[in-house]
Amino acid sequence: MFTLRQVGCNARSMLGSLRQMSASAGPLVDVAVDNAGVATVTMQRLPVNSLNLDLLTEMNKTLDDLAKNKTRGMILTSASPTVFSAGLDIMEMYNPDFKRAETFWNTLQDVWLKLFGSGYPTAAAINGHAPAGGCLLALSCEYRVMATGKFTIGLNETALGIVAPTWFIDSMCNTITSREAEFALTTGRMFSVDEALKTGLIDETAADKAGTIEKCRGFIKKFERISPMARAATKQKIREIPLRKLMQNRQKDTEEFLNYLKNPMVQKGLEMYIASLKQKAKK
Repeated sequence: MFTLRQVGCNARSMLGSLRQMSASAGPLVDVAVDNAGVATVTMQRLPVNSLNLDLLTEMNKTLDDLAKNKTRGMILTSASPTVFSAGLDIMEMYNPDFKRAETFWNTLQDVWLKLFGSGYPTAAAINGHAPAGGCLLALSCEYRVMATGKFTIGLNETALGIVAPTWFIDSMCNTITSREAEFALTTGRMFSVDEALKTGLIDETAADKAGTIEKCRGFIKKFERISPMARAATKQKIREIPLRKLMQNRQKDTEEFLNYLKNPMVQKGLEMYIASLKQKAKK
């Protein structure tokens, strides 16, 4: 469900050749559209883009705006030079207000349904680490380009004693073979960039963030002469089963998440982890 591992951070880095789409831009999500109508969506909840309710809410609204404005395609990336997204924010789950926790999970479900099932082409420019929920966002896109370096990507929930929700699993099985996905998910494997490319978890690599965005734009350009309606309908037929599975079981999925948070052992584990982070910060 989320990662308990933190990864490094640095200052914001942005691509300057795009015009602003202020209708959906906000402090945690920046949206810019180029002359071809391709939107670059930048997560900018520094230092590590941990997915809290505020960031997810802005992402949810952004996806609504892109669909409404009939975008030609979307590239998802990060303002951090070393982290795409570190996964779900554990502070949303530690001693939670359960009403907020329910809204948090429902919003994450919404983001996945809209991103995984979008009618327009989507690509992830992965410019850093992408564990757990960060990997989920990348897997929800149709194409993934990752920057070279000592970065890792994967759904590592089992390594942390957590069972990944079915739709997380479906996202990985939609990307790599079921056998590879089973092995990766059951071992909590984190892939290096080269391993991810070899397995098919990512489609291409690039030297830096600008390169990942350029290659994502090249992927979206492939659809210029393809009927948007035919393309969207074909994609949604292919992804129909995972999408329908969550839509029909959203309440059950939410209840499982809330019951997980109510487990005293889970809360104790979160408390111990947060305490360890505070100790490391003092050193």
